Amino acid sequence: MAIQHAVLALLAHGPSHGYQLKGAFEAAVGPQWGPLNIGHLYQILDRLSRDGLVVSAREPQPVKPDRVVYEITPDGRAELGRWLSEPSPRSGGFRDDFFLKVTAAARTGAPETVRSVLANQRGHLMRELRNLDGLRRGATDPVVGLLLSAASRHVEADLAFVDDAESALLADGGATLAALALDRPAATDRDEGVGPSRAAG
Repeated sequence: MAIQHAVLALLAHGPSHGYQLKGAFEAAVGPQWGPLNIGHLYQILDRLSRDGLVVSAREPQPVKPDRVVYEITPDGRAELGRWLSEPSPRSGGFRDDFFLKVTAAARTGAPETVRSVLANQRGHLMRELRNLDGLRRGATDPVVGLLLSAASRHVEADLAFVDDAESALLADGGATLAALALDRPAATDRDEGVGPSRAAG
């Protein structure tokens, strides 16, 4: 999971406690990631501790409860180095909710359904792109600016897919959709509930 390696990268700069790590992570990745849940962060730190990649120590405080400070271990630095040296595949492969939605809409054979699905997605993506552009213009950290630029490029690619789907499914006046609606798997005996005993009876 990438977040655990991001935590190791933050700890590579020196020991830190949970809320410091949360703030440092959010500052490093910028607003497009969203806030890091502190409970989830502590789960990650517990896992890193169990795996021997970080160690922790309690620091007493004069008024507040003791603070737990985490420090990266040599094994943690080795794991961070391994992660940084490898390419990153797409985390979800090419399984995508919107692609499934287009598939379902196309199989209805109804151009208005496909048109509606594509228009809804295009509107959503355009709003997302405007939001990212605004955030990028306000970014002062160059790395955050790069991340926002990458996010914008992903959205632009999704918009290009919407255009491709429109061309492939709607440009011929509905002929492709009609063919898809008719292209259904043939029912088997098992689908019809016909087995040897029923056929014989």
